[in-house]
Amino acid sequence: ARRSGRAYVTVRFGNVLNSRGSIVPTFQRQIAAGGPVTVTDREAKRYFMTIPEAVQLLLQASVLGRGGDLFMLDMGEPVRIEDLATDLIHLSGLEVGRDIDIVYTGLRPGEKLFEEMFLAEEKYARTTHEQIFVAKNGVHLTPFSLDRSVYDLLAAARVGDTASVMAGLRALVPEYAPPGAGAGQEKAEPRAPQAVAAD
Repeated sequence: ARRSGRAYVTVRFGNVLNSRGSIVPTFQRQIAAGGPVTVTDREAKRYFMTIPEAVQLLLQASVLGRGGDLFMLDMGEPVRIEDLATDLIHLSGLEVGRDIDIVYTGLRPGEKLFEEMFLAEEKYARTTHEQIFVAKNGVHLTPFSLDRSVYDLLAAARVGDTASVMAGLRALVPEYAPPGAGAGQEKAEPRAPQAVAAD
């Protein structure tokens, strides 16, 4: 948006129920097969919204955007994946432990217990829509060199240069920790947006 003058905007939000890649169809398939239902961790949490909610808020954000804006949708409270699995089992007329077991598989490399929807340095303000926030400083957090950095990452990945890939990821995402590093860091709970007064 800064380079072209076009009204590009970014909208950040969590998981959309029943979208491609959603955990809900996976749970439904596991339940239909007689189980078990697989959950990574008892404390794993994610934000969820429905497809109609996501579409409506995306359209609203596109109207609010002036170009270069970073919007964040109010996703409400995160949901424990275990609770979601339990609810789906009950809605299927079954009981956990009697009809369907829940099996805990453990977090995969790089996977976190909680989604981090907000960066510490981002300052959010409310928009005229109560469910849409805007990062007042969001556009300034994206470096002009991003395209070059991504190109360098791709080039390193193509030749199997793992060290350069890891270094590039750490340069782009300072809080990134390779799998196995910084055990326990995923324990930090997500925080609510820090609203600031509109200019």
